[in-house]
Amino acid sequence: MSVPEGAAGLTTATVKFDSGGTEISGYLARPEGSQRGPAVLICHENRGLTPHIQDVARRFAREGYAALALDLLSREGGTANLDPDAVPGALTQAGAQRHVNDFKAAFEYLNGQGFVEEGRIGMVGFCFGGGITWQSSTEFQGLKATSAFYGPAPDLAKVPTIKPAVMGVYAENDARITGAMPQLQQALDASTVKHQLKVYPGVDHAFHNDTSERYVEAQATAAWNDTLAWFRDNV
Repeated sequence: MSVPEGAAGLTTATVKFDSGGTEISGYLARPEGSQRGPAVLICHENRGLTPHIQDVARRFAREGYAALALDLLSREGGTANLDPDAVPGALTQAGAQRHVNDFKAAFEYLNGQGFVEEGRIGMVGFCFGGGITWQSSTEFQGLKATSAFYGPAPDLAKVPTIKPAVMGVYAENDARITGAMPQLQQALDASTVKHQLKVYPGVDHAFHNDTSERYVEAQATAAWNDTLAWFRDNV
């Protein structure tokens, strides 16, 4: 599934935008040309903006999306300039609300670009980023759809406030995350939120990351295709 940097038909760049008076950077991949199309925000794992997440952005671009992967450690000098072992702690210390606010700013940035069809924006996140994606779905209204890969559930009391169509990707062997899924399922079923939660059998946390020892190609491909279908129907 990997799409290399420089792949034909795509353009990539580092972009910068304002979030609460601070300059935030992100990696943008999109189809070449000026035609308007849908867009997707990408929230990285707790390792920051890695080459793998940039690859995920290019995969979305190949599917016709303008894909923006934020570096949530922009204020700390950027993922690439930090000790990799310090990245998870720095993300935790910054707090989830800061990250959600940065995605709100990224949404406004994308929505104002000439190559984005206004309002057609989704969001996807992985691990830590799945949790931020869930929280974002409860906090800002413009998103059309989200897909959270093995991310901690949002505050269940906020589930009725969710506006986008939400999809949850879970790993059967990831008890820490998947164990809370039934309560989230119940809360979603009791709401008017369009939703789909799916457990992928025989895999563990991070099974979609093809740079991880937990990667399982068959289930990663299935989850990716399911996400693309969800976005096609809802973004």
